[in-house]
Amino acid sequence: MKILQRTARAHDPDTTDQLLAHLQDIIERRQLSALLQPIIRMASGDILGYEGLIRAPQGSPLHMPAKLFDVARTGPGAGALGMALEQLCREVVLQRFTELKLPGKLFLNVSPECLLRTDNAISDLTSKTGIDPERIIIELTENQPSHDYELMRAAVLRYRAMGFQIAIDDLGAGFSSLRLWSELRPDYVKIDMHFIQGVERDPVKLQFVRSIQEIAKTSATLVIAEGIETESELLALRDIGVAFGQGYHLGRPTIDPGTVLPGRLAQALVQPVAPRGAQKNSVAKLLHRVAALAPAMNNNDAYELFLEQPTLLIIPVVERDVPIGLLSRHQLFDHFARPYQRELYGKKSITLLMDSHPIIVDLHTGLQDLSVRMAQAAAHHFLNGFIITAQGKYAGMGTGHDLMREITHMQITAARHANPLTQLPGNVPINEQIDRLLAAGTHFWACYCDLDHFKPFNDVYGYRKGDDVIELTGAILSEQCNLERDFIGHIGGDDFMILFQSEDWEQRCRTILDRFGSAIAQFFTNEDRERGGYASENRQGGMTFYPLISLSLGVVKIEPQHYRSHHQIARSAAESKKQAKKMPGNSLFIERRDPRN
Repeated sequence: MKILQRTARAHDPDTTDQLLAHLQDIIERRQLSALLQPIIRMASGDILGYEGLIRAPQGSPLHMPAKLFDVARTGPGAGALGMALEQLCREVVLQRFTELKLPGKLFLNVSPECLLRTDNAISDLTSKTGIDPERIIIELTENQPSHDYELMRAAVLRYRAMGFQIAIDDLGAGFSSLRLWSELRPDYVKIDMHFIQGVERDPVKLQFVRSIQEIAKTSATLVIAEGIETESELLALRDIGVAFGQGYHLGRPTIDPGTVLPGRLAQALVQPVAPRGAQKNSVAKLLHRVAALAPAMNNNDAYELFLEQPTLLIIPVVERDVPIGLLSRHQLFDHFARPYQRELYGKKSITLLMDSHPIIVDLHTGLQDLSVRMAQAAAHHFLNGFIITAQGKYAGMGTGHDLMREITHMQITAARHANPLTQLPGNVPINEQIDRLLAAGTHFWACYCDLDHFKPFNDVYGYRKGDDVIELTGAILSEQCNLERDFIGHIGGDDFMILFQSEDWEQRCRTILDRFGSAIAQFFTNEDRERGGYASENRQGGMTFYPLISLSLGVVKIEPQHYRSHHQIARSAAESKKQAKKMPGNSLFIERRDPRN
């Protein structure tokens, strides 16, 4: 969490020469520590492996690796010093990984220059530590782009022949990493955290990640998303099919990392893909990352902060990651404009003048639920906005204006794509949800629902009665769906589609047929019920006896690896529905054959 505070910028007394001497001393005395950060499989929450990171002694001006390597690249003998530093980093990381007996793979950071100039040094290190090269991924990190791609390719091929795999770090941070991907065909690519943070609410970032996914499939490369900091980012990346993830939300770099993902996170990863709009239309879409004030700040400092930033209207007040209030520009300025108020309150805590009862909502709260809450609250809450939390901790802010815009957009979109009779989603949302489930690698069941002998009923009883039957069908189908797991859409006419993720989908289908069989009887006359049907004119102009309306359900189990698009699934589901319609009365047909056969 970022806290706004007024601090003087300390002048670093160390000169370049002093820093170089300090670095040489660190190398000679091997004063480096290894930290390991887990990389997890999105589909299951299992740990793929760990990235090895490095730190200099705590309190040293070279503690962080960026500063450490910056100094190594300056001054006389920079090349040799940099190589010595890299070599020591790898030794320390490999030693720690071995000591902990961690499972999975180790991602070992290596610069392209080092890969080209150190021959078999990495292989020699793994031999000393007894680690199988197949467990090591050489992660190429370009601080200074290398343009000798032919030599790079040769070096990569040499290490691959020894059993090592290759990863490219910070994809998207520069053109050179894209060139490396094209030239080297790595086993893994890591997407730069810039494109990951806030991906769930930024369509450009989302499209970038999707594009990387498509390229990765073509080149047989696995994608790792770096810098995942929130659950909403994690679930958005999982839903679009990113294979692996890394970031503070999944585990921070530490000297003693865990070997399993915490249960809460593992459970979040294996939860079903939400129906269309459930995540998209949550409070997460409105999140603005706004720096917070600590309650220890006094009102004078807050006043100066507002003066320095004329567009800043309100700031959250957060204590130990927990939001406790909102400080409003208007309220603070109003107090200070009154006689003696600044003298009385200026040096006191901002908690005295903040709104201590702001609206606080979780990241996954639905926008409709929030809009109801805002409408019932006092008017000033719409102007102040609301605080957004993630698992109880401060995440950011949202504004009333953004909420109103999104609610309006949702209403317009829903109206445009909904069936006017049942108000259920139409073809466009159905297809989008199918493609979303496929992209997420989710197993589900597609159920095509169709009324039998519906046209003759319309001809005999009239279209108004026909509309009532369709509305009844839509209501029964909706009642038997778990709307947090399942998706129901109205294709048109008397055709519906359900996408089940509920494990008890078969029982739900049988309950639908029972409910429909009981409810449909009310729509027929006593005579037609007794006869079991009615006569109606056929397409040739003659009279034909038709059975009473019944409901047919055709179900196909969808294994994502067997289907590529909603078009294929629509064809398979329609074929199952045809088989169901061949059975008399209310019927269920389940296609259990492998579609590839």
